[in-house]
Amino acid sequence: MTTRTTPESSSPAPLLDLQPLVAAVRRRRRLWASLALLGMLAGVALAFLLPPPPTAVTKLLVAHQEDQPNDPGTLIRTDVALLQTTRIAAKALGTLGSAEKPEDFMEDYSGIGLTNNVLEISVSADSDAEAVARAQALADAFVADHVRRIQEAANAESKALLDQRDRLREDLTQVNKAIADGSKASADMESLFSRRAELTSQIADYGQRAAQARIGTPHLVAGTQIVDAPRAVRHSLPKTAATDAAIGLALGLGLGLAVAAVGAVVADRPVLRRDIAANLGSSVIAELPHGSAAPWRRRGTRAERTRLTASLARTARGSAEPVSLLELGAVGTTSAIALDLAAALAADGPVVVVDGLPGLPLAGRRSKPGDPTVVSGDRATAGRYQERRLGVGSVAPGTAWTDLQYLGTRTVLVVRAGHGSAAWLHTVARQLADQHIPVIGVVLVDPDPRDRTDGTLWDGPETAPRGRNERPPLQNGAGRHRTERVPLWAAGVPDSDQEAR
Repeated sequence: MTTRTTPESSSPAPLLDLQPLVAAVRRRRRLWASLALLGMLAGVALAFLLPPPPTAVTKLLVAHQEDQPNDPGTLIRTDVALLQTTRIAAKALGTLGSAEKPEDFMEDYSGIGLTNNVLEISVSADSDAEAVARAQALADAFVADHVRRIQEAANAESKALLDQRDRLREDLTQVNKAIADGSKASADMESLFSRRAELTSQIADYGQRAAQARIGTPHLVAGTQIVDAPRAVRHSLPKTAATDAAIGLALGLGLGLAVAAVGAVVADRPVLRRDIAANLGSSVIAELPHGSAAPWRRRGTRAERTRLTASLARTARGSAEPVSLLELGAVGTTSAIALDLAAALAADGPVVVVDGLPGLPLAGRRSKPGDPTVVSGDRATAGRYQERRLGVGSVAPGTAWTDLQYLGTRTVLVVRAGHGSAAWLHTVARQLADQHIPVIGVVLVDPDPRDRTDGTLWDGPETAPRGRNERPPLQNGAGRHRTERVPLWAAGVPDSDQEAR
């Protein structure tokens, strides 16, 4: 029996309660585990069906005139961008003697800057030899283009310095002519001599700078070279399969968890005993695992069913009114409980089981010696039985609510966790209250093993559920006290409060 000693309703409700969502996702572990397994298998299949193409890599050392220790990598990124140009691709294809379009060739190679001056080039082809040849041609084309740009920049700088030197020489020639004329005043002659000295110094400086510009180019040219010759990359199929499997497993697991979480929020199917009890307006009195329990748990399952049967038998013996079992998502478990309960009550006298389940699984089965009498639900209105009557029915969608009172005027709900939505559980509680069928309690089937919530509804003005108010104890025919539940409208609760509850 499921009982708690501390009412959870007394504690304030949390602003964000993730426990129901976690429990719902955990119950849908078959979904996300299947998607994770499917993703892993897809990754392995991808590694075998679509192996990586033959690839060759090479590394280049690229020298820059503007190299700085604090360079954030702008220069090497510029080199990567220049590598992905049709000019470089066309030169490489020309070296290979290939008629392939440069645009198509650019899709087969890529570059990445490892450091500020190291560039790695990866090239794919139909074979390892072709990939190595393409990588060599591409590296040579890039080095040649880089050297050409360095030399052009140096020549342009040197030419600009020499042009400026030539202009200064022309000015110096004019100054020398003025000095040779000798017609100027002494003050003007002094300024001309000063101007000639200044021009001479500038001419020498520009000539020296032009020479240095040409001298500085060789070390940049020599610094740009292939430091790692092109080589084919060896692909390990097991390693590739393991990597793809891990990626597929992660993607499948993430997708499965997302689908399970979204589905749990949209479906709004209570899983925790606290939520099921609150929505049904009745306490959880017992729990049973699902019918397909693991072999090592079957002994505990039989013990739980034995205790539940004994408890329900005491309840049925102490009631002057017929008791029914109404299922929601647990037809097999409810049928088994009904047969066990009928066998326990048969010791006190004849028992008739009224089968109102869809498909009549009890009335349509082949009876064995010692089994209780089972009749279909349509015969439940044929009159009062002299034997003790035990009704078995369903509160699933499509239920004929007015027929439930013929199965029993008091009932025990057998509900599978996570089967019915919160709205439907409210509907079940309201319909049973309107039919004046008190609910003795809820038997929770397939509960969450990690659920630590309280399944007991505590008395109080804020927690009194619809159809669960008690009348004073009455004497039944057996001389025992009996407690009945009445709907809220019978207890004087306004209709607006009924709807809110």
